[in-house]
Amino acid sequence: MREPGAILLVACYELGHQPLTVAWPAAFLERRGFRPAVLDVSIEPFDAGRAARARLVAISVPMHTALRLGVAVARRVREVNPGAHVCFYGLYATLNADWLLAGDADSVLSGESEAALVDLAERLERGEAPPRRRSVLGRLDFPAPSRAALPPLTKYAHVERDGRLELAGHVEASRGCKHLCRHCPIPPVYGGRFFVVDREVVLADVGRLVEAGARHITFGDPDFLNGPGHALAVARGVHAAHPGVTFDFTAKVEHLLKHRRHLPELAALGCIFVVSAVESLSDVVLGHLDKGHTRADVVAVLRATRETGIALRPTWVPFTPWTTLADYREMLDFVEVEGLVDHVDPVQYSIRLLVPPGSLLAGSEAMRPHLGPLVEERFSYRWTHPDPAMDALQARVEALVGEAAGRREDPAVTFALVRALADEAAAAPARPAPPPPDPARRRPPRLTEAWFC
Repeated sequence: MREPGAILLVACYELGHQPLTVAWPAAFLERRGFRPAVLDVSIEPFDAGRAARARLVAISVPMHTALRLGVAVARRVREVNPGAHVCFYGLYATLNADWLLAGDADSVLSGESEAALVDLAERLERGEAPPRRRSVLGRLDFPAPSRAALPPLTKYAHVERDGRLELAGHVEASRGCKHLCRHCPIPPVYGGRFFVVDREVVLADVGRLVEAGARHITFGDPDFLNGPGHALAVARGVHAAHPGVTFDFTAKVEHLLKHRRHLPELAALGCIFVVSAVESLSDVVLGHLDKGHTRADVVAVLRATRETGIALRPTWVPFTPWTTLADYREMLDFVEVEGLVDHVDPVQYSIRLLVPPGSLLAGSEAMRPHLGPLVEERFSYRWTHPDPAMDALQARVEALVGEAAGRREDPAVTFALVRALADEAAAAPARPAPPPPDPARRRPPRLTEAWFC
């Protein structure tokens, strides 16, 4: 198992980022003397030769999209290398472990899985039968991620700001989350726990990314402000070492409000935008999702970020069993009135609530009347809206934004088309055609990869 390529780490999709979920396992394995190969099938074609040489193929599936791609990878591995041990790890491996172990996986690792992956490799090396499931929740001794064998940053999402594109790196300063939002895949795995990565490890990783050309850093933590003291220490360290480098992070609305006194400093340290899972403006929907914020909080956060010059990029789950057509149209009104059209990737207008196995929503009393059977091969429960017109609207919006993305349509044009669909569904009078958007207008900073689940 110590020869080069005996272990193959496969990344499937990480929002267009260079995949940290193979860079870190690679570093853990290398520290113990292994020499893993890596493959990112979101960038590179499936490599049958690398798969055929491997005795352990570990497939990272942190997202729903990644899992769909990962299952296809596992089946191709079986075709070229039937004797390989296929392991899935990541959030969606945990949630779908029963289905994976019944067919495509020999083992599934959950939680903080890097050390467990090393243990799996060592057991296979000794000829021992490893456990089929293993869940680990505890702080790890992180080395700096090993990125040398991955495709270069030029192949991944860039940051777009002031009309130019720059290379972007992706790091994590913490893992897990201390909150229990019902629709999120993290609580069923982490149970409200989160773990920080040593500041010096994060700074070393950022330093290597800057050497590779990155001028912007995305902190991919589920919530950068779960540990605000740690987050500030990391941001200060990055700015001190690389004062020209900008960054973005993700944080809950309630954290942005609770820690808004830190927003001016974060802006001064280089934060140019923040992503926040607003999800809905309906307090009914937000209550069912247990988001921990209200519509009024969203307005307050928008004001707080604008005061500091940080662009807020809200994400949405606009189609849930409790979202009315009036709610949907109000969201679109809010986006327009608040000047957020260029802050929202159009795919956000089409997102339908995903209920995977193990989701806290699956046992929710509010969800039960709408919940159908688990569709295992789609890795989620089927659900239906009490108003069939909402399901029909979601399908139409999804098709529209998909086609618009394919032709690289201006988001403002797509927004107007989405709004026309919503007006039509409400039998509202058609609005006057908006003037063509100015392609030279100054837009808020963003990453070039749209957000998908």
